[in-house]
Amino acid sequence: MKIEDIFGELPVLETERMILRPITMDDVEDMYAYASDPEVTRYVTWHAHQSIEETKQFISFLLGKYAEGAVSQWGIEHKESGRLIGTMGFINWNTKHFKAEVGYALSREFWNRGYTSEAMEAIINFGWNEMKLVRIEARCMPDNINSARVMEKVGMKYEGLMRKNLYVKGRFHDAKIYAIVAD
Repeated sequence: MKIEDIFGELPVLETERMILRPITMDDVEDMYAYASDPEVTRYVTWHAHQSIEETKQFISFLLGKYAEGAVSQWGIEHKESGRLIGTMGFINWNTKHFKAEVGYALSREFWNRGYTSEAMEAIINFGWNEMKLVRIEARCMPDNINSARVMEKVGMKYEGLMRKNLYVKGRFHDAKIYAIVAD
């Protein structure tokens, strides 16, 4: 299976409260609203966006990934408001070993209301059904209790602590790894 066969045209996924879809330049203000929040970016590998121009550059990067048919992120659109409230998707895919890693970010306004786990379930099902994955992984920093809770809620199991696994924002960080496997 080729990555571009699956991601050549990023499909739209739908949940009860969200639409997971390709991001467009029309999303720049919504993305900037959450991507510039220091609390949202506290445990991710990227810095808070400092300007709308930085958000435009990130969206341009994603549009390039879409055009290449590369593994990429979906935008998370809140159905009720029509706003982009986050991103989620596969950040890497090892086709040889039938495994991929998921990453995500969500507007603080929607934390602790089940949105992340609802979107994650859609992504995991896509991984099983379309990508034919056998293993789906996700990582979080040890202090990111909310992210760990999301992973456990969707059936991922804690597999261990990877010491000094990430060099982020000028220092080394440990990472907890979680995974779910197809049975």
